[in-house]
Amino acid sequence: MSYDVLQDLTTSYNLSDEEQRLIDQVRDFADTVVAPAAYEYDTKRELPYGIIAQMGEMGLFGLPFPKEYGGQGKTYFQLCLAIEQLSRADQSIGVTLEAGVGLGMMPIFRNGTEEQRLRWLPDLTAGRALAGFGLTEADAGSDAGGTKTTATLENGEWVINGSKQFITNSGSEITSVVAIACVTGETTRSDGSTKKELSAILLPSGTPGFTVLPAYDKVGWHTSDTHPLAFTNVRVPEDNLLGERGRGFANFLECLDEGRVAFAALGTGAAQGCLEESIRYAKSRNVFGHPIGENQHISFTIARMQARVHAARLAYYDAARRIDAGQPFKMQASLAKLICSEAAMDNARDATQIFGGYGFMNENPVARHYRDSKILEIGEGTTEVQLMVISRELGF
Repeated sequence: MSYDVLQDLTTSYNLSDEEQRLIDQVRDFADTVVAPAAYEYDTKRELPYGIIAQMGEMGLFGLPFPKEYGGQGKTYFQLCLAIEQLSRADQSIGVTLEAGVGLGMMPIFRNGTEEQRLRWLPDLTAGRALAGFGLTEADAGSDAGGTKTTATLENGEWVINGSKQFITNSGSEITSVVAIACVTGETTRSDGSTKKELSAILLPSGTPGFTVLPAYDKVGWHTSDTHPLAFTNVRVPEDNLLGERGRGFANFLECLDEGRVAFAALGTGAAQGCLEESIRYAKSRNVFGHPIGENQHISFTIARMQARVHAARLAYYDAARRIDAGQPFKMQASLAKLICSEAAMDNARDATQIFGGYGFMNENPVARHYRDSKILEIGEGTTEVQLMVISRELGF
């Protein structure tokens, strides 16, 4: 659907011609390819590999990576622009790109050896493969100290035992590798107490003992690939250590800060999608002889939806621009994640109410946004975690 007001507003966002062309390109792809297939794949609960391949051909997975690894040499901001446009049509497709880059590729690019980058990144940036990062466990997530998965070094190999849960892009037909946060020993604090040494290790798909368990029956994001994982005496070479030993969690947190900005772009796209659907419906749905948009309550509700989208977009634009400029962005990332996830959830709720009974039907995009958006307040750091980060950055 064409939304002229969005185009009018872009003049206030200081976008370059290249950035606007990317928005237009991905928006057209989302409207003509992603949106028509969204309900079908949501119902089947299948990742649409043909669409993922087309995204790879468009260069979307390689946007923020150097050309020597098959990337496009563009900015993190441009990646976020693409995620926003995809997520308007289907959040599952948006998060496949967001997690594939932020959780799958960025840890390898930021912390991997040159050999690791050259081995894994070319297929990942081309969309021929997907990668994941396994941090969360039953007793560990925000509390990394609860990690129980272990990796013991024996004769030049890591022997890994344990499990992970809620891992995106971990069990698809094209998943090539998953990085796993493991306890690799203990370190001694200055007071004499000990704490777990956490490191990240690369596990190629198909490694003996690496078991991908059946996909979750999720409330939303039905098209996104998400699995629990189990490791029983999994053996990989010592060289599969990703980054410095004992820095696994710290390095992942750095990537997670960036990922929160991309997650915020996803939430903005969801909020924008609900806004556009509501405008269209309010202008075309006639009740008692006139469009429901002529009712002040409906028009005011949509005005608030627009306000949320605008604030959300400004929040993630600011954070993403800071990343590209090499400026501190930790608090801005959490602000964006907080504002954008709440905008998505609030707009989904309002859009569903505007549509009434039609909004309760799964074939309606707003119904899918209503189911999908809740996870935006949970994934990659809950709302409460964002509040904690922001308050700490403010000195509390």
